Amino acid sequence: MKQTDKMLARVEEGIGTMTFNNPERHNAVSLEMWEAAAAILDDFANDPAVRVVVLTGAGGKAFVSGADISKFEDERASEEAYNRYNAAVDRASTRLAEHPKPTIAMIRGWCLGGGVGLATCCDLRICSDGSRFAVPAARLGLGYAPKGLKRVVDLVGPAFTKEIFFTARQFTAAEAHQMGLVNRVLPEAELDAYVRDYATTIAGNAPLTIAAAKVAIGELLEDESARDMARCDAMVQACFESRDYVEGRRAFMEKRKPAFEGR
Repeated sequence: MKQTDKMLARVEEGIGTMTFNNPERHNAVSLEMWEAAAAILDDFANDPAVRVVVLTGAGGKAFVSGADISKFEDERASEEAYNRYNAAVDRASTRLAEHPKPTIAMIRGWCLGGGVGLATCCDLRICSDGSRFAVPAARLGLGYAPKGLKRVVDLVGPAFTKEIFFTARQFTAAEAHQMGLVNRVLPEAELDAYVRDYATTIAGNAPLTIAAAKVAIGELLEDESARDMARCDAMVQACFESRDYVEGRRAFMEKRKPAFEGR
């Protein structure tokens, strides 16, 4: 598993955890971190021991607070550097949005700009009640690409997306939950245990079933003319032909917990 000082990865009991480790800058993300994130996500995708992926931030005060502005002079000063940075962000974001395994953003504290972008690439978002969300692009004169905007629209709809981007203000965890930006809000002291239990539950379920559902949901969000329903049908059929389907039936009849293998 690849690691850098600013990006950490570990695998425990079916859960792959990727940590943004730049707490002195509220986990602002540099070019090096974006590149490492893509590599870690690839490792998780190819590791059969990983059933679910959790993203989190170090230090207890932030999930991710956006781009590391202190690095802009080195990483985004020229057109060439700017293009390289944007390509790294897009690569990591796409890896996350298209990851074959379920992904959870565990959000504590600040979730700003690129942090919101990362969170919306995940399948689920669970936050502490003290979390704060904002996309301050309108205060900085930055433009957002349609791909990133679509992920927000798919989650909260166009009206709330406009509110988030037009006002550039901070939203509380309760407001984020009301909009549908996050799935669950937990008291600060309960967040870690809740996400661990949630991830463990997912990791214990049938991987082929989850993968088929994830792909189908993604296809249903596309325009009807662009949907690959044949792929969805093939994945559903693979579930019925799998050893896990046999195991699931037997476990149900025997009143025991199934031991799914993902095949």
